[in-house]
Amino acid sequence: MKYSREENPTVRYLEHVLARLEGGVDALATNNGMAAISTILMTILKSGLRLILPAEVYGTTLGLAINMRKFGVETVVTMPETRDLAEAIKANPGSVVIVETITNPMLRVIDVDHLIKVSRDTGSTLIVDNTMATPVLYRPIEHGAELVVHSATKYISGHNDVLAGVIVSSSQSIINDAWQWRRRLGTIIQPLDAYLVLRGVKTMNLRVRRHCENAMAVADFLSNHPKVKEVYYPGLKSSAYHELASRMFNGLYGGIVSFKIKGGREEAREFLNSLSMVKPAPSFGGPESLVMYPITSAAQPIPDEYKAKLGIDESLLRLSVGLEDPEDIVSDLDNALRRIP
Repeated sequence: MKYSREENPTVRYLEHVLARLEGGVDALATNNGMAAISTILMTILKSGLRLILPAEVYGTTLGLAINMRKFGVETVVTMPETRDLAEAIKANPGSVVIVETITNPMLRVIDVDHLIKVSRDTGSTLIVDNTMATPVLYRPIEHGAELVVHSATKYISGHNDVLAGVIVSSSQSIINDAWQWRRRLGTIIQPLDAYLVLRGVKTMNLRVRRHCENAMAVADFLSNHPKVKEVYYPGLKSSAYHELASRMFNGLYGGIVSFKIKGGREEAREFLNSLSMVKPAPSFGGPESLVMYPITSAAQPIPDEYKAKLGIDESLLRLSVGLEDPEDIVSDLDNALRRIP
């Protein structure tokens, strides 16, 4: 028998399933996505190491990375383009690197294959946050990555009713070390939550494909709307990341669409207040369409100097496109956009 802070049969079954989904040798399930990131960082970081990550990552991840400086870790923040990350890795061999396959909220696509090679050549450890892409679009370990993390709260669970995270690795020794840190930190997922994640996994492939189809329809609509000044979605041929995304993701482009309205904070508030079916709320990956205002939510912890460079401003909105009929989603967005003066 094991104490459930250390191990549980339901949790262990989920870990086997998630390891197979990502092509890893083993996995550890945690009680949320940040628990996965903090547990793996505690496992592999030590005083004197450099931690590299782009300015456009989940704000709490960035905040955690910056605060690792109190433990003697040197945090290096770069711009979120593949070339900037590659240059930083080459300049800091032996570092630990965190990247998101698709950035949040500007939906830049990172050439993870290239960064895997650069990390290997420089003796660096690359952690790929694959939450937005999911194993349906891309499986980093199959391309040579050593570590993958997810907020399984999102597409893997898929129902907006559970918090969960996962660490997957191609190295059993890393998982063994991380298991000890999870035990010490108490970041294991609860058995009922593990059961709910397993429920979500059963439909993940179908759900993610529908999310992608709906997102493409929404992105096309927004691209032609007079109240929208810019749309960010790698499925659009106008996107600077379309070619890379097409090569990496096999014709799927994710379920998130970000866009800028004509106006600023007041216009954004009017838009959000005018929605009916689409709900203004954080998170993504569930069956319901949710829209959030990044500058006061997920991107709020990003320093202002980086927000300006990244293009995150008061006109930006991020839409998690749900599983509803795409015509209903478009109709609700259209009605709300028409309310903008």
